Amino acid sequence: MTTFQALPPALAEIVKDFQELEERDRLTLLLEFSRSLPALPERLTSHPELLEQVVECQSPLFLTVEAEKTDHGDVVRLFFQAPPEAPTTRGFASVLHEGLDGLTAEEILAVPDDMPEQLGLTRAISPLRMRGMSAMLGRVKRKIAGGLRPAA
Repeated sequence: MTTFQALPPALAEIVKDFQELEERDRLTLLLEFSRSLPALPERLTSHPELLEQVVECQSPLFLTVEAEKTDHGDVVRLFFQAPPEAPTTRGFASVLHEGLDGLTAEEILAVPDDMPEQLGLTRAISPLRMRGMSAMLGRVKRKIAGGLRPAA
């Protein structure tokens, strides 16, 4: 269905997992991801102004992107907040977190914009939700391209 060469390894593995499932089981996997979205660190929960809403999402989704210096160079840290009653939104945020958090800015910027469609969910969820998924990835990439604030 797709080549995984343009995707970072962790994200490629996630896309592969989705594609190997029957279409009806992909939504179940997305719901499983929704349960593993990490909570925001206290420094962000106490300062919601540091988060930006992705208005294209049907459910309230907020995110922020930070740069972190490590022994191996600068990496990007992703933080998402979505309500538990929005499992589709939380699931895709979790896919992005698991697949992209800790990568370099260049690796994330190289992710194809059609990556959400590669999950094979276009017939399982509404076009509006797919647009929200694409907007999440787009917002992460725009924030990186616009310059990251350092992690606190």
